[in-house]
Amino acid sequence: MDFDIIIIGSGPGGYVAAIRASQLGLKTAIVEKEELGGICLNWGCIPTKALLKSAQVFEYIQHAQEYGITIHDYKLNFTDVINRSRDTANNMSKGIQFLMKKNKITVINGFAELTNNKTVKVIDSNKKEKTYSANHIIISTGARSRELPNLKQNGKNIIGYREALTLKSLPKSMIIVGSGAIGVEFAYFYNAMGTKVTIVEYLPEIVPNEDHDVSKELAKNLKKKGVTILTESTVTNIEGKNSESTVTIKTQKGEEKIQAEIILSAVGITPNIENIGLEGLKIAKNNGRITVNEYYQTNIEGYYAIGDVIEGPALAHVASAEGIICVEKIAGHNPDPIDYNNIPGCTYCSPEIASVGFTEKAALEKGYELKIGKFPFSASGKASAAGHKEGFVKVIYDAKYGELLGAHMIGYNVTEMIAEIVAARKLETTGHEILKSVHPHPTMSEAVMEATAAAYGEVIHL
Repeated sequence: MDFDIIIIGSGPGGYVAAIRASQLGLKTAIVEKEELGGICLNWGCIPTKALLKSAQVFEYIQHAQEYGITIHDYKLNFTDVINRSRDTANNMSKGIQFLMKKNKITVINGFAELTNNKTVKVIDSNKKEKTYSANHIIISTGARSRELPNLKQNGKNIIGYREALTLKSLPKSMIIVGSGAIGVEFAYFYNAMGTKVTIVEYLPEIVPNEDHDVSKELAKNLKKKGVTILTESTVTNIEGKNSESTVTIKTQKGEEKIQAEIILSAVGITPNIENIGLEGLKIAKNNGRITVNEYYQTNIEGYYAIGDVIEGPALAHVASAEGIICVEKIAGHNPDPIDYNNIPGCTYCSPEIASVGFTEKAALEKGYELKIGKFPFSASGKASAAGHKEGFVKVIYDAKYGELLGAHMIGYNVTEMIAEIVAARKLETTGHEILKSVHPHPTMSEAVMEATAAAYGEVIHL
C-alpha cells in the first residue's frame, strides 16, 4: 500500500484526522479538490466570523456616543469588509498548508473517486488520473448549500452562502430563506451593514433547533434592529432576475409580494457524496448520508466516513472530534465514542446563541421533572458596563438527582461561555456543585451560577 491512511477532504474533519493519524505514526495522505481547510475555513466558519466582527465594529462606531465617544466622520467600505474576510480565510488556509508539511502529510490535489481494493483514483485539474492505495480510507468530503426545487440558485439574484460572502456591492434589500445559524448570521451582518433584510422561515420559530425562550428572544432583538421576520411562511414564486426581484411569499395571513435585490437560500446543506464511488463499493447509506458505527466504520472493511457526510450535527468541532476518534481506533487505541447530546452549538449573530443538551421541551418529553433557572443579563453588572444587557442564561436540571440536563444562552460573548457547561456535563456535575463553585465578579459567566441559584430558589441578584 502507498499509505496507511488516505483521507478524502481537508475540512476540519479531514485535516484534523490527518494530523492525528500522523502523530500516531501512520503514513498519511489527504486529497483535496479545492483549498485546504474545506468549507469551514474558506467559505464558512472563519470568513463569516470576520464579516460579523466588521458588523460589530460598525455598530460600535454608530453607537459610540453611548460610550462617551464622539466620532464625526466615518463611512462603510463594503468592498474592504469583504476583502478582510477573504484575507482572513486565505491566511488560515496557509496555516493548514504549514501543518501538513510539519506533520509530513502528503497533500494530493484533485477529485477523488473510491475504487476497488482500497484504492483511490484522483483526477487533477489537467484531467490526469493517478491511483493511490491505503489500508484505510476516510471519507470527509463535507457538504454544500442545499437547493430547494422552487429556489434554484443562479449565483446572481438567488444565491447561497458562498456568494453571500463575496458580493461585489452592498444590496439595498435581501430576503433570507431559512433561519438556522447561516440564515440569522447573514441576517445580522447585512442588516448591520444597512441592507433591508427579511427572514422567511417555514417553521413557527426562527432558529428552530434552539430552546423556545432563545428563539423568542432572538426574534425580539432582530426585529428591534429592523429585520422583518415571517415565520410559518414559504417562498412560492420569484419574478425578475435583474436588479430587483418580486418574491411571492405564502404566510399565515395570505400571500405577500416583496421586492428584493438578493434572495439568499439558507435552508441547510447537502452532503458531497455524488460520483465518489460509493455505489460501486456498495457502501451503505441512509437518508442520503453514509451509514457508520460509533467508530465511523462503514459496512465495507477499511472504509470510514466522518463529518457532514454522516448523520449528526453538521458542525466543524463535531467533524474534528469524529476524525480523531476514527484514526485513534484505526491505530489500535480505545477512544470513548462521542456523546452527541453533549455537543455545544453556537450561532454568532448579535446577540450570540450558545446551547448544549436538552431543551426544556425535549427534557419534558423524556419524562424528567425539572428545575429551571434563568438569569437575565439586564441584571449583570458586566453586561451593563459592556453595553450589552440583552439576553439571558437558562439552565435545566433534573429535579430528582440534580443532573445538568442542558443550558441555553443568548447574549454578548455567550459562545465563549458554553464550554463551562459542556465540561460540567462531561464530569456529571450537579446543580449544587455549580452553585457552590465561586464564579468571578464582574463577568458574564457568573450568570451561569446565578441561573443555577434561581433554579434552586437561592438567587441573590434578582
